[in-house]
Amino acid sequence: MADRTAPNYHLRLEWVYGYRGHQCRNNLYYTAAKEIVYFVAGVGVVYNTREHKQKFYLGHNDDIISLALHPEQVLVATGQVGKEPYICVWDSYTVQTVSILKDVHTHGIACLAFDVDGQCLVSVGLDSKNTMCVWDWRRGKVLATAPGHTDRIFDISWDLYQPSKLVSCGVKHIKFWSICGNALTPKRGVFGKTGDLQTILCLACARDEVTYSGALNGDIYVWKGINLARTVQGAHGSGIFSMNACEEGFATGGRDGCVRLWDLNFKPITVIDLRETDQGYKGLSVRSVCWRGDHILVGTQDSEIFEVVVHERNKPFLIMQGHCEGELWALAVHPTKPLAMTGSDDRSVRIWSLIDHALIARCNMEEPIRCAAVSTDGIHLALGMKDGSFTVLRVRDMTEVVHVKDRKEAIHELKYSPDGAHLAVGSNENSVDIYGVVQRYKKVGECVGSTSFITHMDWSTDSKYLQTNDGSGKRLLYKMPSGKEVTNKEEFKLVQWSTWTCSLGPEVNGIWPKYSDINDINSVDANFNNQVLVTADDYGLVKLFRYPCLKKGAKFKKYLGHSAHITNARWSHDYQWVITIGGADHSVFQWKFIPERKSKDALHIAPQETLTESHSEESDSDQSDVPEMDSEIEQETQLTYRRQVYKEDLPQLKEQCKEKQRASATKKRVSPPSSSVRLHFIHGYRGYDCRSNLFYTQTGEIVYHVAGVGVVYNRQQNTQRFYLGHDDDILCLAIHPLKDYVATGQVGRDSSIHIWDSEMLKTLSVLKGHHQYGVCAVDFSADGKRLASVGLDDNHTIVLWDWRKGEKQSAIRGSKDKIFVIKINPYMPEKLITAGIKHIKFWHKAGGGLIGRKGNMGKTETMMCAVYGWTEEMVFSGTSTGDICIWKDMYLIKTIKAHDGPVFSMHALEKGFVTGGKDGVVALWDDTFEHCLKTYAVKRAVLAPGSKGLLLEDNPSIRAISLGHGHILVGTKNGEILEVDKSGPITLLVQGHMEGEVWGLATHPHLPICATVSDDKTLRIWDLSPSHCMLAVRKLKKGGRCCCFSPDGKALAVGLNDGSFLIVNADTLEDLVSFHHRKDVISDIRFSPGAGKYLAVASCDSFVDIYNVMSSKRVGVCKGSQSYITHLDWDKRGKLLQVNTGAKEQLFFEAPRGKKQTIPVSETEKIDWSSWSCVLGPSCEGIWPVVSDVTEVTASSLSSDGKVLATGDDFGYVKLFRYPVKGKFGKFKRYVAHSTHVTNVRWTHDDALLVTAGGADTSLMIWTHEAEGHRDTRQCDSEESDIESENDGGYDSDVTRENEMNYTIKALSTNVRQMLGIKPHLQQKEPSVDERQGVVR
Repeated sequence: MADRTAPNYHLRLEWVYGYRGHQCRNNLYYTAAKEIVYFVAGVGVVYNTREHKQKFYLGHNDDIISLALHPEQVLVATGQVGKEPYICVWDSYTVQTVSILKDVHTHGIACLAFDVDGQCLVSVGLDSKNTMCVWDWRRGKVLATAPGHTDRIFDISWDLYQPSKLVSCGVKHIKFWSICGNALTPKRGVFGKTGDLQTILCLACARDEVTYSGALNGDIYVWKGINLARTVQGAHGSGIFSMNACEEGFATGGRDGCVRLWDLNFKPITVIDLRETDQGYKGLSVRSVCWRGDHILVGTQDSEIFEVVVHERNKPFLIMQGHCEGELWALAVHPTKPLAMTGSDDRSVRIWSLIDHALIARCNMEEPIRCAAVSTDGIHLALGMKDGSFTVLRVRDMTEVVHVKDRKEAIHELKYSPDGAHLAVGSNENSVDIYGVVQRYKKVGECVGSTSFITHMDWSTDSKYLQTNDGSGKRLLYKMPSGKEVTNKEEFKLVQWSTWTCSLGPEVNGIWPKYSDINDINSVDANFNNQVLVTADDYGLVKLFRYPCLKKGAKFKKYLGHSAHITNARWSHDYQWVITIGGADHSVFQWKFIPERKSKDALHIAPQETLTESHSEESDSDQSDVPEMDSEIEQETQLTYRRQVYKEDLPQLKEQCKEKQRASATKKRVSPPSSSVRLHFIHGYRGYDCRSNLFYTQTGEIVYHVAGVGVVYNRQQNTQRFYLGHDDDILCLAIHPLKDYVATGQVGRDSSIHIWDSEMLKTLSVLKGHHQYGVCAVDFSADGKRLASVGLDDNHTIVLWDWRKGEKQSAIRGSKDKIFVIKINPYMPEKLITAGIKHIKFWHKAGGGLIGRKGNMGKTETMMCAVYGWTEEMVFSGTSTGDICIWKDMYLIKTIKAHDGPVFSMHALEKGFVTGGKDGVVALWDDTFEHCLKTYAVKRAVLAPGSKGLLLEDNPSIRAISLGHGHILVGTKNGEILEVDKSGPITLLVQGHMEGEVWGLATHPHLPICATVSDDKTLRIWDLSPSHCMLAVRKLKKGGRCCCFSPDGKALAVGLNDGSFLIVNADTLEDLVSFHHRKDVISDIRFSPGAGKYLAVASCDSFVDIYNVMSSKRVGVCKGSQSYITHLDWDKRGKLLQVNTGAKEQLFFEAPRGKKQTIPVSETEKIDWSSWSCVLGPSCEGIWPVVSDVTEVTASSLSSDGKVLATGDDFGYVKLFRYPVKGKFGKFKRYVAHSTHVTNVRWTHDDALLVTAGGADTSLMIWTHEAEGHRDTRQCDSEESDIESENDGGYDSDVTRENEMNYTIKALSTNVRQMLGIKPHLQQKEPSVDERQGVVR
């Protein structure tokens, strides 16, 4: 079995050859340490010329195209391209990120500039409006933004002498900006008669409102204010690309290859013509200049950097070279020396010394070069050309040996045989030609098995075989040198290969992702010595795999630097380095290969941080030896909390149903009932998929959440108060350090976080707009000013908020895997940790972003909880295997076994910690986790007499734990909240059903108690009087969906999900009788009124069975329904059954035989029903909402006095209607507390309380019924109805018209077409040039 982990080796970027001169300007500067900073591909480079060393900044994930140097010359800002491009401000000394600025620009960031004191940074985007943005870069905050110009902007600069003034220039314009408040206002520069209107390429500001700018025709335009004052004609022969201001004056560089120096008044000092120097050449074009003291740095279009010393200006030093613009594909390494050869579409072939990091030879060819190979003796260099020819040069002096053209299509691959006798040349004409080296490259064979272009080739060690890969994904084997194809698959297996550069074949299966058939891996090279493989792909990633890697989706380490596609990768002859070349970025990267023993010592060097984890410890898939996942955690990771329809969608859906309403709005509709209900008590706590969501408040009350409600429970009085601001499931809860404010995050399309006061239950702040699907974790900072949150989107976005202002401070993609916990460092609010599936990450804020590093732990563990310890660098986390990991600054110091099974919750105390796990044990620890001071097992035996219910099982899984008021508060997976006294006894305070939907609900015929049955396989009896406790519970073999008390209240019938039902004693819950006649879920069950002689049992098999309770026999079956039965009710006499079905049928059957009856509508209204729980029929037509195709009304219940009909629906609304609800879309009062669907509603026998059951939210809610005098409007979201019709008081006709008006904006904000001339009504306003200058004629 091959090892499926990632290899133990590393690559470290050692050198980058090149400089990005094309399409960029002003991107080369001296830092304060006299190092040179520039960029190439996606890497910021800091080059120390004296020591000939490079440092790299790797925080970008795509091509860098702009750079600015902070006035203090240590910090650098770089901007990149991409769909969501960002700006990094980094330190050129440590090459670490200081700040990330994001979320404003699209496409790319074209220019950057710091202001004079370095506090603000301005950036210009590449979007269609060339958006300009001014940042407070340290905080990552946008101060002002405005559309820059309709055309490209090339340069931007701050006025160094007037704060809050900027100048930008570009295609045919120059603009002078001022910042006022958060507005950026431009004035266009007036060219007037002084100079032609033309493209301005660069600029520099001087004192007294003077601006110097370089134009496309080589003139320098001098501006005073916004007017063109004078021009310096012919400063350069053509376009001036760069202008740099320093203490002594200005330096300009142009397309004519000259650099000119000017004094402070722009009088010429000297000119340096680089074309005339030794290293110069015709067509040299200057893209960037930097003048500092007596040194001048010059960057050229063709990727060279020159350094000029002013007094020896005719002898510039060429300090960096690279390939010019054009794709770079050819790469070969010398067989015996540390040399690499590259060839590119710029038609040059270059030889680089890997030891001196320098270009040592270069030769220009006639044609673009696409591939290269060096003969085994190192004497010949063969180059394959784009036109189908190949040329052989002598390596020694680059003279030509031979030039052969046998093909018309490009040569993409060529290789010498190990014995040096033959050269194989693969072309895009689908064939490989074999040439004899000694016969002066005479063609001796041809391989023609492929149907597509040749991509890779390898020779066998004995030079007798050649394998090829082609564009159609075929791997073929040929006999050499004849070129005969070998079809016998067995022969393939016996060949020993001299090199392995093919991307297809059993040895390299693992380099392909598991489920892809794409060919985006461009190059492969195997290092047989260390059994490691390097690959290069279209995404700019260099990856290391083990070799051979046989199984798809193998683990790897990945390295970022090249931004776009990498065309080739090769090991150096002695395997010390890997050389990679970038296609579009035409750069050559040299990576040092670090074998495993050394990488141990290297750990203590600060890891190079990147935004994408470049030292990805694991790969796309994770390690193979992952321990089996705990069942509970597994269940939880599969929850997505996605909804078909969110409450946020309702207004839109209603809008779509407008027509339906208009038709029905003509009838007069009944007003809603005068009485109302108010939430009184909830049985339930969300423990099955949430952790650490239970706390003491300042006043000793307990705060937690269930369904969509934040609950504040008073344990002395056994009462609850509710925060009802949410409209869907709450998934997480955190408490402010002062224990008075609470933050809760909910499920939603654009999910929100509410911060509210636990005393007044008032909303203090709502944070929205940055999390999709839901918020799964929140945490307050120690000063209470910040809040961190994690979303449920695929990237688990992390957001840091200033919650009082409602401002997002920083955001970043957290992890592909689910995050369970986020914690802000109590000592340093800039730092935080997240932990979850297979990871723990340590983050610190950098401007508008966050920078994260994975905790280094050898094997990957899933973390369920984490807290900070007694100093800022100590972190303690609980794993899914029961260990506590102790971290110092992201390094794992040690682990301690704490629980059997996952550690779900932990809490830090002044001295020590408390932990709780799946094993049902609460453990108290000292402050180093050396000693476990005490453990408490949660068992029935230790339940105190004052408990408000019964423990369902011993040692329930503990999901939340917190301390205060001398007690330990514990929340369990089973939905129980317990208070553990330090001396041992445990009091149960609140409980609800466990995970699984609750559907069955029945109220007692004459006592204030109710029964529920749920998919969690329990039947429970609840006391609805002030004691609010669970009186009895019984475990069932199967889950159940319905229950009903007999009319005398002594028996209780329960329908189960396997088609059986029980009748049990209502006090003891012991079986009286049971039946099993059906296969599908029993959906409703009802005793007949009076003596309760019959029991009707409805099932999803679409039958209703009628049993005689006394004789325990089935006496009738009601047939004829087309779908499953949803509701049933008896009439008062016990002779007639009303049935609703899933097909929206309302049927009537005669009892006890079950004969189907057809009753006309006029008659049904006269029937006196003993109960009403049905949802169909004319008397409740109005309960169906406008959007009834999306949402079902699941339950209804009529009060005993027959006046109020309560309903529950799939949106989680409880509604009250006045009965009968005739006519469509009745008016109602509506209440939100349940999150998703309300499965059942029941009035108590005396109508004093309404009891509702929530499906998936597992909660049982008790509402008090308040008669009309008692108007408490606080909790009733009484929107009168889904629709308002005109005759409900109506509108004045004008108001109606205005109400229905739709204000669509007719004009676009930017003109699509440029207007010529001035519109008449604007003509007077525009002062002429003369007026502006105040000249009176």
